[in-house]
Amino acid sequence: MHSQVAAILVILAAAWLVWTRPGFMTWGFFLYVIWFNPGQSAQYYALLQRYSPIALLTQNIVGCIAQGVGSAGFIWFALRAPNDETTSRWRPVERFLPLIAIVLAVLLTLSYANLLGYPTEAVTRAGVLSGIVVAACAFLILLARQKELPPQDYQRLRWVIWGCLIGLPALVFADAGTTTTLLNHFWPGYSPPEQLWGVLYLVNGVLCLLVSEAVRRPYVVRVSIPLRRVTILGLLLSLPVLFLHETIDHLREAVSKNVTLPAWAWIALAAAIIFLISKIHDSAAHYLDWFFNRSVAQAGERIGDAVLKAKQYGEIEGQLVQGVRGALGLTSASVFREQDRVFRRTAGDHAWDNAARTLDLDDPMLERAHAHRPYDVADDAAARNDLPDGLMRPILAVPVGDRLRCLALALYGPHATGNALSRDERSMLAELADKAASALMKLGDEQLRRRIAALESELESITAGLPTTGERSPVAQTERQTN
Repeated sequence: MHSQVAAILVILAAAWLVWTRPGFMTWGFFLYVIWFNPGQSAQYYALLQRYSPIALLTQNIVGCIAQGVGSAGFIWFALRAPNDETTSRWRPVERFLPLIAIVLAVLLTLSYANLLGYPTEAVTRAGVLSGIVVAACAFLILLARQKELPPQDYQRLRWVIWGCLIGLPALVFADAGTTTTLLNHFWPGYSPPEQLWGVLYLVNGVLCLLVSEAVRRPYVVRVSIPLRRVTILGLLLSLPVLFLHETIDHLREAVSKNVTLPAWAWIALAAAIIFLISKIHDSAAHYLDWFFNRSVAQAGERIGDAVLKAKQYGEIEGQLVQGVRGALGLTSASVFREQDRVFRRTAGDHAWDNAARTLDLDDPMLERAHAHRPYDVADDAAARNDLPDGLMRPILAVPVGDRLRCLALALYGPHATGNALSRDERSMLAELADKAASALMKLGDEQLRRRIAALESELESITAGLPTTGERSPVAQTERQTN
C-alpha cells in the first residue's frame, strides 16, 4: 500500500512538472520516474501470465525498453538541470545517450533468454546493477556541473543534488531488498517487514519534490530549510506510524472485548492522530527555524530600533537599504518614496546607479503594494520598469505604509549566494516596514506641525503690524464680508 501511494504521488508530481515546465530536461526526468517508480506491478504480470504468456513476454520486453529509455532520460536530466541548458563540455555525452538507452534495453532484454534455455544469471545481475550505475553517473554529473552555473542556478542545482542524495539510495536499497537477494546476508534467516520497504519508497518521493521546486522556481531558499522540515516530519512519522501499525489491531481487539465501537470511530481516531502529528510537526519546524534564524530576528530588532530613533528621512531610508543589505547579505536594495503621485528613488545601493529613478503609480507592479504585505517582483515587471537585471534584479517588494496609503516601496534582490529570501526574512522585512511607516508618519507629522507653527507666527507678525483704527485688517474685512 505504501508503495502504491508513493508511486501515485511521485508520478503526479513528475507529470505536473512536465506540464508547467515542458522541455527535454523535464521529459527526461518524467521518463525516469514513470518507470523507476515504487509501484507494484506483480498483479498485472500475474493476470497476463494467466491469459496470455506471449502478452506477458511482450510486456517484459517493452518494460526493458522503457527502463533503458528512462535511464538515459535521467542522465539527460542531469546534464541539463535546472534550466534545460548544457555546455559544450557535455554535448558528446548527450550524443551518446541514444546508444546508452539501446545498450541498456538490450542488456535487460537478454535476461529473458533463459526461456530459450540459455544461462542468464550474469546478464540479469548486470541489468539489476545497471540502475545503480545510472544513478551514480547522474549524481556525479550533477556534482561536476556545480561550478559551471551562476549563483542562483547553483543553489537550484543543490536542491536537485540533495534530492538525489536522499531519494536515490532509498530507491536502490528498497529495490534491492524487494526484488533481489543481494541484502539477505545482512539478516540471514530474517525478512524485514514490508512496511520498511514502503517507508523507503516514500523517502524516494523527496527526489521528485525537490526537483520540482528547483526547476519551477527561478530562485530558491537555502536547501537546509526544507531538509530540516523533512527530517522532522520523518522522525515524527517513522516510529509512531510503525508502532501504530503493529499495535492498532491488538488495541482494537482489546477494546472490542469490552466496548463495541462503530467503524467511523476508528477512522475519527486515526484522523485525530494524523492531525496531532501535523500540529507537532508545524510547531517543531517553527521553533527549529527560529533557532537557526535568531541572527535574522536580532538584525531586524537592531535595524528597527535605529529606524524608530531616526530624525531624518535619509536615516530611515539608509537603514532600509544599507542596513538590510548588509545584515542579510543581499545583492541589491533600494527605496522609492511616494511624491506627487510618483514613486521617486530616494535611496539605493551601487546596483541602482543606472537603473530607474521613478516608478509610475499606475504601473501593474504597484497594484499589490496596497495590500500592505511583501510580494514577489515578476520578470516582466522588472524589465518594464528598468530595474537592475541579472543577479541584482529585485525579487521582493515590501510596501511601507498602512492599509490606507503606501508611503514608500522597498525593493530587495536575492542573497549574494543566489538564494531567495526565506519566510523568516520576509517576516522580518514586513515588521521593519511597519516600523519605517510609523517613523515616516512621525517625521511627516513633525514637519507639518513646524510648518503650521511657522505660518501662525508669520500671521501674528503681520497682524501685529497693522493699525488698530482706520483701515480694517484683512482678517476683519474677510469676517465682515462673510457675515
